Parts: sequence; structure tokens; C-alpha cells
Amino acid sequence: MEFMSHSPTTEERSLDEDLNRAGFYPVMVADVVHDALDGREPLSHLVHLETHFDRNEVHRHITVLVLTDDMLVITHVDDQQLDEEGEQVVAQISTESVPVSQIRSVVLSYIYAQPQDYKPSDQARELTLAIAWSGGQRLDMGPAGCADPQCEADHGYTGNIVQEDIVLRVSSEADGAQAVQNAKAFARALRKVNTAPPALPRMVDPVQPRRLGTRLSRGHHQR
Repeated sequence: MEFMSHSPTTEERSLDEDLNRAGFYPVMVADVVHDALDGREPLSHLVHLETHFDRNEVHRHITVLVLTDDMLVITHVDDQQLDEEGEQVVAQISTESVPVSQIRSVVLSYIYAQPQDYKPSDQARELTLAIAWSGGQRLDMGPAGCADPQCEADHGYTGNIVQEDIVLRVSSEADGAQAVQNAKAFARALRKVNTAPPALPRMVDPVQPRRLGTRLSRGHHQR
């Protein structure tokens, strides 16, 4: 199925194929994503579908990250049932376009199984991608303790301040080994664009005055 009005690039075709493979309203999601790109050509992308259960209801939501040479375009889609039969469903969509120059950090966290037997060919079991750009911070708090297991004193609280705007966790068990590799490849592409030196301004040749010959051109004056 074609989503583009022009001849799609290899990356655009790959993006649409991944949206179709996710199977979460692919035509609608593709239209929204391509509209949010505003004609920009994607360099890399990451499609992440999550499913969770709430009592007797199944909820799914998809996050699509698309990287261009100057923007990170983020699309998030949720669906919600309005009736118990599931006949009335609405989709909630949000898009955000972040200039690559404003991205402050790209953090990758890995989980490897049996690290004592690690070989260079081993793949990470899980990968968490955290991207920060707005300066917002999250504070994780918990009770503080000490090394004495018999101590019952109140040691107050301890916590970590984490700067993040979006966090995606990809697991080989839940999403497949290829999804973990795709997330790593996207993070590498994002880091490359984000840390690239700014492009030098294009030099413009100065306008050369027109040669009018040796005679001066005078305006016509009427006596």
C-alpha cells in the first residue's frame, strides 16, 4: 500500500512496511506521520508498539520516532473503547517536532544475560532509549538505608534526578531481537546527527558591478 504522493525513498518504504507490520491502524498512523514530516525526508525511524491489559480491556499504543537531518518527529497514538462492546473506538494522536539542535542527551541502557559468558557476538536482551530536549526532570525517590541490616533508624530519603522527555524500552522477549537492533541503529543515527558540527554557511559571490564602458551614463535633463 502506498502512502506517499511521490516516489518513496528506501527509508520511506521501510517506515511504511514497519507500520504495516505493527498492524495498529497503519493507514491512519502513516498519514499522520508523513503529514508531521512536512515533506522532510526520513533518515531513520523506530516503530514501537506496546500492549497492556486493564481488567477485561486490552489497550495498545504506538510510538513512532522519525529522524530527519534537522528534526526528530515523534508520533504517539492511543485507542480507547467508548462502550463495553468495543463498537465505538476513538484514537488519540499527538505529534511533536523537536529540532535536532535542541536535543540535550541520548541515553542507551543495556541488559545482557549471563555477562560472565559474554562474547562480542552476543546481543543485548533489553535496551532502553531515553531522549531529553526540554530540560524537564523526573525525580525518583525512595527510603534511604544503611549497611546494618538490624538498623531501624530513619535515614530519610534518597533519590535520583533523571532528565528525560521520552523513554522507550525494547525487549527481545517481547518485541524480538531485531527490534532491539533497530532501536540501537536509530539511536546511533540520532547521535550522529545530533553531534555533527553545524553546517558552514554557503559563501555567496559578491555582486559584481556592471561594466558600462568608458562613457558615463547621464540622466536626461530637460532645460
